Amino acid sequence: MSGMDSGNVYQRWPLVGREAQLEEFGKVLADPRFSAFLVLGEAGVGKSRLAQECAERAESAGHAVGRAVATAAAASVPLGALAHLVPDGVGVSDPVEGFAEVARRLRTPASVRSRTVLLVDDVHLLDAASVMLLRQLMDAGLVLLLATVRSDAPGGEAVAALGHGDAVHQVDLEPFGRAQVETVLERVLGGPVGRNTVGRLFTASGGNPLYLRELVAGAVAGGTLTGDGEIWELTAERLPATRRLTDLVRARLSVASPADRGVLDLLSLCEPLSLTRLALEAESETLDRLEQTGLIVVAQERRRTSVRLAHPLYGEVLRADMTAIRRRETLVRHVTVTRERGVRRREDALHLATYELAATGTADHALLVQAATLAAHAREYPRALALLRAVPEEQQGFEIRLLLGRTLYEAGDFGPAEEVLAEADALAADESQVLAVVMLRTQNLVWGLGAPRREVLDVIEAARSRVTSPFGTRALAVNEAYTAFAVGEFAHSLALCADLPAEPDEGPGVQLWLMAATAKALSLAFLGQGAQAVAWARRALAVQPAVETREATATHESSHLSVLAVALTEYGDLPEARAVGERAYALIEAANEHTDRWMVAFYLGRGAWRAGHPGRARRWFAEAARVARPHSAVGLQMALAGLAGVAALQGDVAAAEAALAERAPLPGSAAHLGEAWLHVARGELTRARTVLREAAGEAAERGHIAFEAVLLTDLARLGGAREVAGRLAEIADRCEGRFYRARADLAAAWAAGDAERLLAVADDLERMGADLLAAEASSTAATLLRRAGQARPATAAALRARTLADRCEGARTPALAAADEGTAQLTGREQEIALLAARGMLSKEIAARLTISVRTVDNHLQRIYAKLGLSTRRELAERVGR
Repeated sequence: MSGMDSGNVYQRWPLVGREAQLEEFGKVLADPRFSAFLVLGEAGVGKSRLAQECAERAESAGHAVGRAVATAAAASVPLGALAHLVPDGVGVSDPVEGFAEVARRLRTPASVRSRTVLLVDDVHLLDAASVMLLRQLMDAGLVLLLATVRSDAPGGEAVAALGHGDAVHQVDLEPFGRAQVETVLERVLGGPVGRNTVGRLFTASGGNPLYLRELVAGAVAGGTLTGDGEIWELTAERLPATRRLTDLVRARLSVASPADRGVLDLLSLCEPLSLTRLALEAESETLDRLEQTGLIVVAQERRRTSVRLAHPLYGEVLRADMTAIRRRETLVRHVTVTRERGVRRREDALHLATYELAATGTADHALLVQAATLAAHAREYPRALALLRAVPEEQQGFEIRLLLGRTLYEAGDFGPAEEVLAEADALAADESQVLAVVMLRTQNLVWGLGAPRREVLDVIEAARSRVTSPFGTRALAVNEAYTAFAVGEFAHSLALCADLPAEPDEGPGVQLWLMAATAKALSLAFLGQGAQAVAWARRALAVQPAVETREATATHESSHLSVLAVALTEYGDLPEARAVGERAYALIEAANEHTDRWMVAFYLGRGAWRAGHPGRARRWFAEAARVARPHSAVGLQMALAGLAGVAALQGDVAAAEAALAERAPLPGSAAHLGEAWLHVARGELTRARTVLREAAGEAAERGHIAFEAVLLTDLARLGGAREVAGRLAEIADRCEGRFYRARADLAAAWAAGDAERLLAVADDLERMGADLLAAEASSTAATLLRRAGQARPATAAALRARTLADRCEGARTPALAAADEGTAQLTGREQEIALLAARGMLSKEIAARLTISVRTVDNHLQRIYAKLGLSTRRELAERVGR
């Protein structure tokens, strides 16, 4: 993935999002009543590309196609753009006679059967003679005009003459929407693209296809848009543009006069500005002219009329072309006018400090802190950090260090955040300051740095000697509960929140209640109490708007939505869990909060894995890993474990091995599921069962009942149903949520070999969104019915299994293979030996792997060949591959 160059970007750029217009042209081409197909749109939206595709479609249909490009230079000569299309020997000095001769030459037997299609780019630039000729040929039914028109350019007379009438079909091309941008990027780059990267490229390009292409080409060539084998992401804050793109934008801006340029420069540095505010520095005629030429946009935002540049790239080019002196003069003048007018709105302080700092390198310290607070609240972390670092160190007391530590944490710079928060901890002078820093610091240690449990508890214990009030003591207990959940001590976390009231009291206790409710909901979810977990998560989500989000990251709406998604997953409502999780991710996407972003992506991947959709899960795990990789070892190890599992589930052994290899040196618990499914993908079913069996025992010892249920279910899927059915039934009796009961019923039906029960369980699993488990249950039922001689029900069950499996994005499991009539005859041991032999392993290697004799392996292979009607290992490999 990462080896692509900018040349490949140009070669692979697809016609995406314009398929409907291409189909419209096909209908126009086939209908003799139409005389023209006009493609209108602003520069760069793909008019020429669509028109060329239409012309190629016409040629494929047997039509003669002529091509012309209208230009301002050609317009100075009659028929300048179309001269090469006029047949030899036809004079045009007499327009009437000349036009008649052109029409006569075009009216041939071949042309009667198929009209000539004439493609004219920028038809609005045609001269009057060309327009007259085209109109006559169109009216005579001899030519179908296929033309592009710049909607933001002059030339109304030509368009009016050629574009009127019911026989002319017009299409207006709009810039791409976000979904179209994502589709284009994935086709060009050949793989998934991170959601944040899609958002940044969509915003920067404004959806303009030409601008998007140049941004992507520049980013690929500059090494700032890279793929890690799983997903593409931008790795730099600034998007490098190509020379071609810069020239295009400069040409667009060249229509601005010197007076206009001053307004554009100001907006490039300070947009958006209110119209009232901008009118203090610009004449109304200038603003009106800039709006008419499409260089600025004036929009009503609530009670304020704001002014912006018409495209994000205009600002990039304007800033790049501005000298340092002009930049300083522009900012100083703007700061002076702002101060004279007075700081009236909250954000004025942020703007004033930013402009002063950029212009002079300094600003009033109190103003810097006020502005940094506003920037952090708006999640503009780079700006907030720049403002805070401009405050001299000797003037950075507790409040500034705390704000700096919080901003570093939310920006994903966990190491520096711990250093600053430790300094703030030492400066804390009273209980409220101690609580503020210790609660933030423990979050950073747990979720950011993945610090050992003892280190986190030491920070909490050190705070106890300085906290004496009942409220403070309660706050530390809640903080410990939150920390206990994070390190996997779910029962302890739940015990610390046992007396939490169903509704919070008024006042500062609301935030504390939210933290406790979050810890309680998550602990309940992982202890198997899904219904209670969902209820507490919904309560927290309802209370969350009452708390300012800048107080603590735990109060962000996205955090509470992600908690609800986890609870819904454990309960067994996978479709709603997905919808809630994607809503959470959408909220944090633009803010680029690394902690929340990788965590929500991980939860979405986890939910997709539970649903049996490894393709979607793989994308989310890859995104979580890419976001966490430079910031959070905790997030990275969790994401890589999931990535290994779903890649193995798709049979991608190399990707699973790579993920586990990268994960190996990271801190955190073992990646049991990833390791087990990698063994499955290698054909090592015995090893996979051993990993799952041992992991389930560890989970049981730690009280991680939800994870134990998942591990035992996978053990049942690999042939261990009789071994685990009893324990899964016990878990289902103890736990809430239909998912636990369905998994217990599945294991029991597998153990009993009961086809009817398997089909009933498949119904339950499908209703809750667990498609892969439902497919496996149906597949096994088909095998059992076939063995019982019930051909018709077996066929129906097999068809259902295939329908469900089609939703599962390439998942490959032994239970799904049972739908194959030959494979269904193999015993568990025979399936394992068949998988290993299909991988090219020799009999002695298989014997060593399974701790059996070579003779036993050969005997099994003979039975396998007989059952499947095969004679060689090559045939076996082909059969197993299918």
